[in-house]
Amino acid sequence: MILVGIIFDFTIKNMKKQDLFFILGVLLFFAPFFVFNSVYDFYESFNKEHGMIMSFIKFFFLATLGEVIALRIKTGMYSKKGFGLLQRALVWGVIGLSIKMMFMVFLTGTPVFLEYMGVSNAAEVIKGDFSYKKILIAFVISLLLNTIYAPVMMTAHKISDMHIVANDGNFVKFFSPIKIQEHFKNIDWNIQWGFVFKKTIPLFWIPAHTITFMLPSEYQVLFAALLGIALGVILSFATLKPEK
Repeated sequence: MILVGIIFDFTIKNMKKQDLFFILGVLLFFAPFFVFNSVYDFYESFNKEHGMIMSFIKFFFLATLGEVIALRIKTGMYSKKGFGLLQRALVWGVIGLSIKMMFMVFLTGTPVFLEYMGVSNAAEVIKGDFSYKKILIAFVISLLLNTIYAPVMMTAHKISDMHIVANDGNFVKFFSPIKIQEHFKNIDWNIQWGFVFKKTIPLFWIPAHTITFMLPSEYQVLFAALLGIALGVILSFATLKPEK
């Protein structure tokens, strides 16, 4: 609640005309899902039948939205030269595919492992109604996901960001070979390890994904994408520096 209050206070004090247009645009984009039942029904149907495609779409838009909001907080602008909005969206879309895949792997594999370790009916419990046992199983799934997969994904995402910036946000150059070794050496590990790994994983991602794995499967990736918006804002405050 304190964090929400800080963000709200910061937003009100720094709101400009561009922010009103941005908020209006976001509201207009999401409005049809709430106003027209046919639109929402189509979304639910398509989401169930084409989960991977929808994972790409959700992260393409929602996680990129988080980056845009973070850029606004840090620089006062929603876009700037070299930001590479479309490239970042494409990267998020691919990350969305990997997240959907990893959700399936850990959601299926972890209960099997827990049953092997003596936890009875773990696979049925995680699919069932709310219970303390379900919370525990969801926590273990989240713990394994965020300690095995998340650091690799976060590092790859950081390298992709550095690749975009190194090419001045040029769309054609985005498809040039990525200098992985060079970018890896240039990562600010004080932030990547000291904050992103050591703080956001145990304090944000593990608790948040514990909630995620307690939701019905069709809502899990959507909730994860929405969490990406929240984390983008949190990270922007953590690394807040005046930029020209």
